[in-house]
Amino acid sequence: MSKHSYTRCWLHMIWGTLRREKLLPREARKQVSQFLSGYAAEKDIYMKINYVNAEHVHALIDLPTSLSIEDAFQLFKGSSSRWINKKDLIPGKFAWRRGYAGFSVSHSQLSSVANYIANQGEHHRRRSFQEEYTLFIEKHGLVVYKED
Repeated sequence: MSKHSYTRCWLHMIWGTLRREKLLPREARKQVSQFLSGYAAEKDIYMKINYVNAEHVHALIDLPTSLSIEDAFQLFKGSSSRWINKKDLIPGKFAWRRGYAGFSVSHSQLSSVANYIANQGEHHRRRSFQEEYTLFIEKHGLVVYKED
């Protein structure tokens, strides 16, 4: 990047497990979270925060100019599923669900979104992942598709 070019493109990333099953136990979630943070740093992607739930992940990154949104999701989903399987963190083969949700975040809303991600444990005591996901899609004016 030129020393005269500056970008800041915050991206709230959300993706889920295959069939949205609660596959990741507490210890595995902690390990996956650490893996995602380390992998982001290794790829020179600033990850402000991530939270791994039993059936889905939230991450907040500063998307580098060298990556498309699709590329970023492929990197994180692909590398983490391979790592989870290599480490045998769950019985059987692990896979993420096809697709994802990605939303731009205004710099002025950064702390609010980071807080939302940090408080996922509390948040999901009141609302399921499916309810949350549908609300995100609708809030951003998108169409909710039926399950594949």
